[in-house]
Amino acid sequence: MENQGREFRTVRGYQIKQRETTAITASMEDYLEMIYRLAREKGYTRISDLATALNVQPPSASKMVQKLAEMGYLQFEKYGVIELSKKGREHGRYLLKRHETLERFLAIIGVKEQLLEETEKIEHYISPETIGKIMLLVEFMEDNPEWMQAFHEKFSL
Repeated sequence: MENQGREFRTVRGYQIKQRETTAITASMEDYLEMIYRLAREKGYTRISDLATALNVQPPSASKMVQKLAEMGYLQFEKYGVIELSKKGREHGRYLLKRHETLERFLAIIGVKEQLLEETEKIEHYISPETIGKIMLLVEFMEDNPEWMQAFHEKFSL
């Protein structure tokens, strides 16, 4: 098989390329996803709740929240509440759906050990097109229990 028209890179090379085309980093995505999760009930969250949920120190959470606010994803006042902007809600909703889809997919194929960790590692390096296809596959698998049973039996899952 020839490599015509294909440009291979190292994992780090793909990360650098993605950073050139995307303003938001993987770490920013983690914060935005968690802010979205925490704000779903009350419409807002606080630095202390965010820091606890992500197992980081409040000053680190505060720094990241300031960056996300500068990028238009949320509104934040020092020592106040964190509220998502329309842009932040839309992106946060997508990030959570991406996370949940990958977690469901990995569970379906039999990943049990470190399911959350595996999901967290994968979600930042997958394109919207690929996650869209995985979403379709997960829906198909969940809508067809006979197929799921045959799959699990075939591979002893």
